[in-house]
Amino acid sequence: MDIGAQLFTVREFCKTPKDLSETLKKVADIGYETVQISGTCDYDPSWLREQLQQNGLRCVLTHVAAQKLEQDAAAVARDHDVFDCDLVGLGYFPFFNENQTSQDFIRRFGPVAKTLQENGKHFCYHHHAHEFAKEDGNLILQILCDAFDKDELYITADTYWMQAGGVSPELWLKKLSGRIPCVHCKDISFDRKMMPVGEGNLNWDGILSIAQSCGTRHLLVEQDDCNGEDPFDCLKRSFCNLRAMLGQ
Repeated sequence: MDIGAQLFTVREFCKTPKDLSETLKKVADIGYETVQISGTCDYDPSWLREQLQQNGLRCVLTHVAAQKLEQDAAAVARDHDVFDCDLVGLGYFPFFNENQTSQDFIRRFGPVAKTLQENGKHFCYHHHAHEFAKEDGNLILQILCDAFDKDELYITADTYWMQAGGVSPELWLKKLSGRIPCVHCKDISFDRKMMPVGEGNLNWDGILSIAQSCGTRHLLVEQDDCNGEDPFDCLKRSFCNLRAMLGQ
């Protein structure tokens, strides 16, 4: 498993192409070789390919706006071909906030998933805590997984949001085996603050062992809230801690 940086962590430093270019260099200087492009400014796919190549980076996953995916998923796939990324992500779905249900998700993104698959890509949905709420007695995330074949819907498992949602990260990584090429790695403190990996209370020995056995390829460090600390420093601490845990 490689260790990548989820650029949503440093989104405040990715608001223009110039900022994004500088951020990619900083991330590479930490030692990262893979990234997820999320929360950044708009970019031309060819420009992004060049920036990645210049910094010795690969983009292994993105987050794409729901509207863009629904309007033309085939075009999204073609853009991803340019910078050689086969995992196309959706970062959020407004369960409860906009009275959207699991059936709305299935209706809206079933065609997206099929189109991406037909174009050589995989659709990856990133959960938060609310996917562990129940609809008619069943967890929303389980409903989604039951509605899609494994190759149609991958899940970007998030260690923090699993714990915050009241479930065991280790148990749910096992449940999602075969669907989790990417895991978002961030730790959680006793008062639910987001922490660099290894500085909170999660059982990383168990999480990493299970992730590897379940087919995870990319460990993507993400810290949405760095609690006033420098997000690049948080990325560095997580990177160093994960490398030590993996014996790298």
